[in-house]
Amino acid sequence: MEDKKISGALEGVKVLDLTRVLAGPACTMMLADMGAEVIKVEVPGKGDDSRAFSPFQKGESAYFINMNRNKKGVTLNMKSEEGKKIFTEMLKKADVVVENYRPGVMERLGFGYEDIKKINPGIVYGAVSGYGHTGPYSQRPGYDAIGQATSGLMSTTGFPESGPTRIGTPMADYLAGLSAAVAILGALHYKEKTGIGQKVDIALMDAAIASMQVIQTYYLVEGRLPSRIGNRYESNYPTDGYPTADGNIMVSAANDKLWRAMAAAIGREDLADNEKTHSNRERLQNWPYIREEILKWTTSHSTAECVDILVKAGVPAASINDISQVVADPQTKNREMFVEIEHPVAGKMTMTGSQLKLSETPVTYRKTAPALGEDNEAVYGAWIGLSAEQIADYKEKGVM
Repeated sequence: MEDKKISGALEGVKVLDLTRVLAGPACTMMLADMGAEVIKVEVPGKGDDSRAFSPFQKGESAYFINMNRNKKGVTLNMKSEEGKKIFTEMLKKADVVVENYRPGVMERLGFGYEDIKKINPGIVYGAVSGYGHTGPYSQRPGYDAIGQATSGLMSTTGFPESGPTRIGTPMADYLAGLSAAVAILGALHYKEKTGIGQKVDIALMDAAIASMQVIQTYYLVEGRLPSRIGNRYESNYPTDGYPTADGNIMVSAANDKLWRAMAAAIGREDLADNEKTHSNRERLQNWPYIREEILKWTTSHSTAECVDILVKAGVPAASINDISQVVADPQTKNREMFVEIEHPVAGKMTMTGSQLKLSETPVTYRKTAPALGEDNEAVYGAWIGLSAEQIADYKEKGVM
């Protein structure tokens, strides 16, 4: 994974990345993928907590490698006076700083937003935390599972008999990281027009709540608490998962036209327009009846047959894939959603690619995740003119 001199959409944007684990690193990874120069600043001797997270390949954390590509890595003890001075000089050159500490940590270090904007008035300060920097819960610790719980997301996930269920991926973390990246880009655009920086305050709880737009509307409009309904949709039917003769499919015949096309495709024109099915309102009320009729068809066909017949009829349908099927899928291969890299220690490995597809400035995979302090000399030399001897001296003192 060699550095390639390919211009990205964010080429020239300088980012100081103080984040760790997932939400913050996801944000800065997206910025780095689009060409920003992202400097990951880690604690000397320890680094990002996720360096110790599984899975491992040849002793290296694939979790860390997957979330920190395209970044340069330096170490700095920001609790030391010399470390504070170095970081202050770095801030003068930066466009963006991103952190995901609990609110108040950066202020105690002397680098809260109000402190930093005195050093660099145009700075865009991105903060990601469990509950945000305001409100009665702001000082509570937060991780992905807590964000999923407090947002209500878990209360609507699963089947009626399952109890509240965490989504199987760190969705609150990723949504917060994505939200931070979007907001930072907006703030950079505003800065370009006005020269004025600003603070971006993103909460895991908020990001997860925002993702539930339609579900919450049922309570806000009808006063009804949305329940766990498995693979069904609250708003239309048949959008549901169905077992087949050899697997499972997901179908979304989400309007009258698609429903009639589906009924015809499965040889059940009689279902297309009767008093139980002629509109979405009736289909929602009578979904158990419709489901049983559809099951008679799906369970007598293979997954591939079901998908082929429905897709040819114009009905949105797909197999419910496991991860091995996703990785092998020709669509994900075409979209480069899994890319091969060469790590200097872990060796050849495959990681998740970027979902960001830009026609003129495509994302690039220029550099694998940095070893701890890998770029100390290059970054500190280029940014603030430190010599190799000075850096070695700081390392000996525990500053780097």
